Amino acid sequence: MEGNRVEYKTVDEYIAAFEPEARRILETLRREIRETAPEAKEKISYQIPTYEQRGNLVHFAAFKGHIGFYPGASGIAAFQEELSGYKGAKGTVRFPIDKPLPYELIRRIVRYRVAENEERAAAKALRKRKSAEGPGRSEVRNEL
Repeated sequence: MEGNRVEYKTVDEYIAAFEPEARRILETLRREIRETAPEAKEKISYQIPTYEQRGNLVHFAAFKGHIGFYPGASGIAAFQEELSGYKGAKGTVRFPIDKPLPYELIRRIVRYRVAENEERAAAKALRKRKSAEGPGRSEVRNEL
């Protein structure tokens, strides 16, 4: 039945596909992410809203009983204690749709992921620069 599958091209299209209550939650989540990471690019990846800044930051998706939030394994591990009251897995957390989302925690996770990606990009640039410089050359002295 792949012919019936909806292909979203924008986050607006994705959010518009849901009932009003879910749309309200998704719009609020979207706004919180965008305000926390204003330089992040918004796109659809894996047919869900995705935010990217020097690599993927977070994804989210709506389901019948929960909002899936995907900050990756490092985002979950860094906030493991605070996320312990929610169901989830290695790189995901499920926020019940019938309870308020923990937006302050979500903002902290997004800030953490931005910092992590920036740090990773800086380290990669440094390695690339060192590689381009080649091996260190010692000065050769001609002693007569």
